[in-house]
Amino acid sequence: MDYLEISSALDLEKKSERIFYRFLEILPGAFSLATLVFAVVFSFFLPAVVSLFVIFYSVYWLFRVIYFSTLQIFTYFELKKNLARKDFSEEIKEVYHIVILPTYKEGEKILRETVESLLLAEYPKEKIIVVISVEERAGKEYFEVAKKLKEEYEKKFLKFFVFLHPKDLPGEAVGKGSNVYFAIEQLKKIIPSLNIPEEKIVVSNFDCDTKVFPYYFCFLSEKFLSAKNKRCAFQPIPIYSNNVWEAPFFSRVVSTSSTFWQMIQHQRPEKSATFSSHAIPFSVLKEVNYPKNLIPDDSRIFWKAFLKYNGDFRVEGLFYPVSMDAVLGESLLKTIAYQYKQQRRWAWGVTDFPFLIFGFLKNKKIPFFKKFCMAFNVFEGFWSWAVAALLLFLLGWLPVVVGPS
Repeated sequence: MDYLEISSALDLEKKSERIFYRFLEILPGAFSLATLVFAVVFSFFLPAVVSLFVIFYSVYWLFRVIYFSTLQIFTYFELKKNLARKDFSEEIKEVYHIVILPTYKEGEKILRETVESLLLAEYPKEKIIVVISVEERAGKEYFEVAKKLKEEYEKKFLKFFVFLHPKDLPGEAVGKGSNVYFAIEQLKKIIPSLNIPEEKIVVSNFDCDTKVFPYYFCFLSEKFLSAKNKRCAFQPIPIYSNNVWEAPFFSRVVSTSSTFWQMIQHQRPEKSATFSSHAIPFSVLKEVNYPKNLIPDDSRIFWKAFLKYNGDFRVEGLFYPVSMDAVLGESLLKTIAYQYKQQRRWAWGVTDFPFLIFGFLKNKKIPFFKKFCMAFNVFEGFWSWAVAALLLFLLGWLPVVVGPS
């Protein structure tokens, strides 16, 4: 099997490879759990050692927070400058844009507001193609909603397509990734008949509630044209502000934290992968199949391209925002539950670690140091996500409470 299409150890036929891949799948979780278990156990028997570890770890995070905050401030000023900018060269209008909106059971209001934001964007609409890809499993009524929007808006854009993603296709996982994969495969068949230069097409893969700010396509076009090497993805900054006045405090805090993290990542693109709503040149998507057999498709498309192009693939930060919905439930408790499910879905990105290590062993053309840095960054990121808050919040008190007096 092509190693770029692996979703789990079960995909591998060789027993030795399957065992090794399974070991890599277990490693991040096992290491995180072992960290917490050892921290608790050693607090009973070696409280002085644990106390010293907590002190050093806390100081490390103090400097890390200062570093992250500095990066975030730099991004803030860059973002503020770009939000005020309105001057762009005529050359940017050479670029064509495809916007894919995969949808499950989102209502007409959400989709209509998203399409309206595209219509209000400061960019020639005859250079924009809108695609709504509806899940068949959602029910016929949602497909009818998409067709209604097509009838209303199709004459206002270059093209407006509505695709129905069949359920239970072989080799597909239920989720956004398989839906987007299906839409891209349909576009590969359609684009040649439109007589537009494929090398000047950029595909924005959005969540269906993503609204663009007025000059999103201008910034994206400028960034695309200025990139000497088109083997890259373009990442806007997600701001969860569509329903900010309806969402409870808990959801706003978590959503804002996600925005802050993306602002930090914009200052260190060498450690970034694609996240949520992003854009990729059509030429790349023709050569690298979009992930259809796993949950974390947003990051996996980056790593697939990274391996496909022997490490010659990168994220270009747009320093310009798109807005989305914060998590919102019928009550505070349901909002917390939905927020947990969203974070759990994002945490599935840890499956990129075994995929990456296995791919590095298969691909001999990527420099070792680059492999090491990428693998360590992914592993450390998910390890810190799992243990850092618990270590900083609880471990400082534990040796004092349970250690021998």
